[in-house]
Amino acid sequence: MRRKNARAHGLTDTLIGQGSIVEGKIQCESNVRIDGAFHGEIDCKGQVIVGESGEARSNIIGANIIVAGHVVGDISTKGKLTITSSGQVDGNVSVSKLIILEGGLLNGVSTMEKIIAVAPIKEKAQKTPQPEVG
Repeated sequence: MRRKNARAHGLTDTLIGQGSIVEGKIQCESNVRIDGAFHGEIDCKGQVIVGESGEARSNIIGANIIVAGHVVGDISTKGKLTITSSGQVDGNVSVSKLIILEGGLLNGVSTMEKIIAVAPIKEKAQKTPQPEVG
């Protein structure tokens, strides 16, 4: 059975390999993994992973974010931010779900917003005017 992910739609993940240094802005529809060094901005509709050897001096926006390396900058996701036992974030985070494993570090302010499902509004039954008895 094939998993439903970016590859199923013909998209390729982006990898910044160990030993690589990249500067600039990344905008992507699929996933990004950083095992090297990245300086700039990341705006990703998929998952963003900063591996154990990865360093991102960047503001990061992604669907779900996993930090096993070091991030210096702010993180924003409507999904889940996971900071692993080897991960460190120096910056503010705005997330709906936050997981920090034992040993993981967050040096900044966390803001969590619960995503509220909007229930349909039930219309009240309208009263029909009754003729006056007189």
